[in-house]
Amino acid sequence: MTASAAARAAELRRLIEEHNQRYYQEAAPTISDREYDELYRELLDLEQQHPELASADSPTQKVGGAPLTAFSQVTHRAPMLSLDNTYSEEELAEFYRRLQRLLPDEKIPVVIEPKVDGVAVSLLYENGKLKYAATRGDGTVGDDITQNVRTIRSVPLVLKGNAPTLLEIRGEVYMEKRGFAQLNEARIKEGLPPFANPRNSAAGSLKQLDPSITAQRPLGVVLYGTGAVEGAELSRHSELFPLLKKLGLNTAERWWIADSEEDILSAIHELDRIRRDFVYETDGAVVKVDSFKQREALGFTAKSPRWAIAYKYAAERVQTRLHDIFIQVGRTGVLTPVAALEPVLVSGSTVARATLHNAEEIQRKDIRIGDIVVLEKAGEVIPAVVGVRADLRVGSEREFQMPTNCPECGSTVQKDEAQVATRCVNAQCPAQLRRRIEHFASRGAMDIEGFGEAMVTQLVSKGLVGDVADLYSLDAAKLGSLERVGDKSIRNLLEAVRASKGRPLWRLLFGIGILHVGVTSSRALASHFRSIERLMNSAAEELQQIPDVGEVVGASIHAFFQERGNRNVFERLAAAGVRMVDDAPAPVADAAASPFAATTWVITGTLSQPREEIAETIIARGGKVSGSVSKKTSYLLAGEDAGSKLEKAKKLGVRVIDEAGFKKMLD
Repeated sequence: MTASAAARAAELRRLIEEHNQRYYQEAAPTISDREYDELYRELLDLEQQHPELASADSPTQKVGGAPLTAFSQVTHRAPMLSLDNTYSEEELAEFYRRLQRLLPDEKIPVVIEPKVDGVAVSLLYENGKLKYAATRGDGTVGDDITQNVRTIRSVPLVLKGNAPTLLEIRGEVYMEKRGFAQLNEARIKEGLPPFANPRNSAAGSLKQLDPSITAQRPLGVVLYGTGAVEGAELSRHSELFPLLKKLGLNTAERWWIADSEEDILSAIHELDRIRRDFVYETDGAVVKVDSFKQREALGFTAKSPRWAIAYKYAAERVQTRLHDIFIQVGRTGVLTPVAALEPVLVSGSTVARATLHNAEEIQRKDIRIGDIVVLEKAGEVIPAVVGVRADLRVGSEREFQMPTNCPECGSTVQKDEAQVATRCVNAQCPAQLRRRIEHFASRGAMDIEGFGEAMVTQLVSKGLVGDVADLYSLDAAKLGSLERVGDKSIRNLLEAVRASKGRPLWRLLFGIGILHVGVTSSRALASHFRSIERLMNSAAEELQQIPDVGEVVGASIHAFFQERGNRNVFERLAAAGVRMVDDAPAPVADAAASPFAATTWVITGTLSQPREEIAETIIARGGKVSGSVSKKTSYLLAGEDAGSKLEKAKKLGVRVIDEAGFKKMLD
């Protein structure tokens, strides 16, 4: 190694960290992304040519390491608390009045800062070096996600300046809004399903077992609080922000101090006006007592600190014109009306379409073509028409009528009164065919990567695929006739089709798209019959007696297999080599004595493994997996963002465990 190589490597590291600081902490980059990438590539090449130059503190170490086999657990030095929240300005004002009643005759400054819509994390630095990063978990114990967090450029591996001997710092990992849009655009082009929203995408990225995947995601971090601290004297929360910036840590762009109800409300209004300019999603404001001494005096309730509250903004509502209502045909033939809108900006993105669900919903809201409608994003993600400005009507508006014929194939449609749905009953309808093939190839079913909407549309329109069995007769010549499909893509597509032949029986049953048959009933059917042949020849009475199937689903399955065309599809799948028998792992020898024996589980939230894999683990140990919470549920396995199932489990007294508890049961 030459002295000049070592000197250049040191200079490149300094430059890259400096540009990271300007980009992430100061939001004022001085070079283009391309120029940054050139510096980064030069350093990476130098370290590869001279391995002795490699350092754990180098920016190049943020590219990810070897895949992890599982997440270990970390006990937080100080608990990670959750906050009470409100959507009401009056309740927010009452929060401050309560502080004043608890601390009479004291001035009580509070800090107002953005509520970042991300994933809560805790970083621990010892003597300025990152020791570990962890999720919130249950507030006491979280998952060790150090390898994944090391890949985030805005998380320094070594702090700048005179760092505290120990600093446990809390914040939110987010996915950049622009990066999220670009990521989804790339996934759609590859035929992959787009991610639902930046927050869930960030959560999934941090749960990857392969850090190199996390490294490819546009993640950032905002830090806003502390746990355990040694070697630094802080008496107020407002003193934390300049300290973090001095150490090279990323904090919120804006924050306010207020000591009255009026100033608090003024701050949250100002934040609401500017928050859409931030690179990350926000869904509210957090109000915290500034003085640590006052926080100590105020104390805690059983769940939350008395000195802080989260105020959540109501979903933004905008008005726009409804130009038309068109029909989308799903894989089961259901006709769904969709609003074609005058494009309008809502919650940071332009919306031109929104589902109207069904004809009854349109009638209930009295939505007419030509109306000015009120639009909002549910959870700031899914656009929805929530109302109509009937007072602005001019008389030219038209009532909507569901078509009597399918807009795709022209077949007569039927009203399904039980489901409030209108359905095209032509099984050969091109729209249904496209949706059925997309569903069959989806990750939750047969997991055939590359067969997304664009690819399937080409296959159907060119007549190369007439049902799901035709996927297994595709070859290089047929795929080569499609637009923008090269040799490498052809090899990948054919390999994905070949690999899918060995999928478990329940995936095949779910993927085939029998009306009313979901993942839970597919598992029950595979477990009971163990082969497609036995299932096809079963009586309706036997089907209806199977747990998680029942009368309606059983009748639907029986009717499905009475159709000769459906049986023919399975015969051709079998001839192509698709597995037709249950290959689920046999229960372990001591399943009867395991803690899973005779238990029923519901799985919800964001977890480190796909739910299907977790379910198979439970089933192999003598347990059952259901799709809904009831009094018969033994355990709810809850990950991040567990939602309504968690609330129902608590109401019913169902035992709730997190992933750490689940792993202990496995051990």
